[in-house]
Amino acid sequence: MRLAGGVRGGLAAIMAAMTPPAHALPLLVLLPGMDGTGRLFQRFDAVLGAQADMDSLAIAYPATPLAYPALEAFVRERLPRERPFIVLAESFSGPLGAALRADPPPGMRALILCCSFVRNPRPLLAPLRHLLELVPFGAMPRFALRQALLAPFSTPDLEADLAGALAHVPPGVLRQRLRAVITADATPALARGSLPVLYLRARHDRLVPPATALQILRLAPGAQLVDIDAPHMLLQAAPAAAADAIAAFCASLSAA
Repeated sequence: MRLAGGVRGGLAAIMAAMTPPAHALPLLVLLPGMDGTGRLFQRFDAVLGAQADMDSLAIAYPATPLAYPALEAFVRERLPRERPFIVLAESFSGPLGAALRADPPPGMRALILCCSFVRNPRPLLAPLRHLLELVPFGAMPRFALRQALLAPFSTPDLEADLAGALAHVPPGVLRQRLRAVITADATPALARGSLPVLYLRARHDRLVPPATALQILRLAPGAQLVDIDAPHMLLQAAPAAAADAIAAFCASLSAA
């Protein structure tokens, strides 16, 4: 039976109001680097929304000294439950991303590792972990942070963003997080998982060696690797290139 145009239009409007909006792309859940604040995602988030039409959710960590297992529990409690999502683990958060991939919560579709690792990327530093109490985390020279995290792409704005984020983190928390990195080994967790993986590698990363990405590819067969002209703070220094890579990765998931 055919409906008159007015009735048909009215029914369509009612059905549209009753149907929740569909999201073309999964939500991108952002797990932050060593600062843990989520503040350093602001530039990337703006580009991601404008360029890839993708929503994101940053999970900020508590400013208390927590090991990886406690942070994993913290993150799991805050993951979305109402729509599919992809986890992006930046730098420090790599072991958390591996743990989530090993036992993925409902809705998790893939894992992106950005300038990250699942095992201590600098094993030669392991014997020095007992000397961390001597490191002046609250008074790190700005030029040292610039050289390690932003060079050769540093700008006054990026330096100010970094300093502002670190100002919100107590030195004891940074010390605990570095200790967690030094002792981390989430390789079994990453190998157990089956979700798709994308690794974003910065060509000028001075903290995480290039070979770390190759380790990820061995542990997660089929993982994709994208090299981007950027420093360790890739999402902050090259947000457009990162958004392009992530959008292409999401498109490959949809095609699959």
